Amino acid sequence: MSNIRMSKVRLIWLGISVLVCAMAIGADAQDSQRGAVEHFIGTMVRQTATACPLTSPADQAALDLCRAALFGDSSFRRGLAPVVLWGRPSSDGRRLRDTNLTQFAPDVLSGLYMPMFMFTGEYEIGFDPTERLYRARVPALFRNALDPGQYPYPFWHDAKKWADYQAANELTFWIDPAKGKVVIMQFSAKGKPDPKLTSAPYARPAFDGKWMWTDAKGQSQPQPTLFVGLMRSTNPYLGQLDSTFRELAGELRKGTCHECHSPDNYTGMKRLVLMQTPAHAAGEIKRIMRAVREDKMPLDDTGISKEMDPAVKAALLKYGAAFESTVDAARDWEARNP
Repeated sequence: MSNIRMSKVRLIWLGISVLVCAMAIGADAQDSQRGAVEHFIGTMVRQTATACPLTSPADQAALDLCRAALFGDSSFRRGLAPVVLWGRPSSDGRRLRDTNLTQFAPDVLSGLYMPMFMFTGEYEIGFDPTERLYRARVPALFRNALDPGQYPYPFWHDAKKWADYQAANELTFWIDPAKGKVVIMQFSAKGKPDPKLTSAPYARPAFDGKWMWTDAKGQSQPQPTLFVGLMRSTNPYLGQLDSTFRELAGELRKGTCHECHSPDNYTGMKRLVLMQTPAHAAGEIKRIMRAVREDKMPLDDTGISKEMDPAVKAALLKYGAAFESTVDAARDWEARNP
């Protein structure tokens, strides 16, 4: 065999060796990544199930314990990205990027939405090559028999939404391996059939169009959206949170902001931001203020930002800043008084 031919053979074998080594390194890296995600999600799910175990869907005491645990320094809250998308899977199988979802700050999802579910502590995890995210399927049961004021807002404003919540037997946690955080969560009835994860349907009265209301005892509802059970009753800023939000809400109405920032989402926004209660607004106020300052909202019918009336903008910035500073002060007080 000539020297030239032998050199070509050596180069071919060298290339094959490099490719095999690269594949082995890639496989090791993937195994390591999966192991890290497994540990991350396993810890999150088990600790969440300990705080929020299966019980009666009407058990208020269990809800209170679950809510306090998740809203605090929990592995669930720590495991969420700074912005998390929440909602139902697309009915026609669209990708996540094309599915209508609502964005939440970690404290809002931890304090208002996740406590609505109870868990077994089980999960299944896999990698979705299309989304390039890990997907953990977590069995869960929705608390469908609570007092109306315990929900973040009347889910029954839409009959299908309420039915979907009641039928849910699984949450899907979408994990970004690069960030090591949960970036999207969805609820559905796509889990494995399990008698423990079913409950009798609970009928609700017709929605009267009010996202917040005053009950027969004169108490404002929903209670959790007023930070009841989330912040300490001795927090000196609770009263200011309510008053500064009411002032801001008045200006939001003048600016027609609720047309795009309420749960009915009649404009069909792909990434819905809610502002209809103090707790929802507190989770988004910094992003909202930045958008107003930079003239990125409101949007016109084509989804392009349009000019806001200068007087309305000035009022939004004024009352928004007051609410934002009160939110910061209330959170700082909670941090200093663990």
